[in-house]
Amino acid sequence: MFSVGEKIVYGESGVCTVVSVLPLPSAAGTSDRLYYHLVPFTGNGTYYAPVDSSVYMRSVISREEAEALIASIPDISPAICNDNRFNHVDAYYKGLFKQHSNEVLVSVIKGLELRIKGRKTKSARSEMTLRRAKENLYGELAVALGIDISEVESYINARLSE
Repeated sequence: MFSVGEKIVYGESGVCTVVSVLPLPSAAGTSDRLYYHLVPFTGNGTYYAPVDSSVYMRSVISREEAEALIASIPDISPAICNDNRFNHVDAYYKGLFKQHSNEVLVSVIKGLELRIKGRKTKSARSEMTLRRAKENLYGELAVALGIDISEVESYINARLSE
């Protein structure tokens, strides 16, 4: 069970803070089932996830794991979807998000950046998926490294140019 104040990765939503762990009131009274009240690190909103949910949840990686991931970025191959049908491209990248892996997020970012750069016309879907992959990856790296999310990309670039 996660603790109040802990930052966790929640499903494909990225990093969230556990605000409270409590039963939710219902029309029939108070439920015996405990829920995490989660607030996303980026964006707006709130989530209520049952403590015993099957939704993927884990602790944020450590600083050492973050540094190791950054060091491995040059060796991670881009995830490239060679299909040009929008629904197939979306399904391909959505499937990758379900792996809940930071290495896969790096691969998605690299692949989508290549895809967007190689196109004459921009795809709003590709740009939205790229933005989501960066928010999820950079959010977790920001928490692990103790820096602001706006500093993550420059931090990565500086580390890789050393």
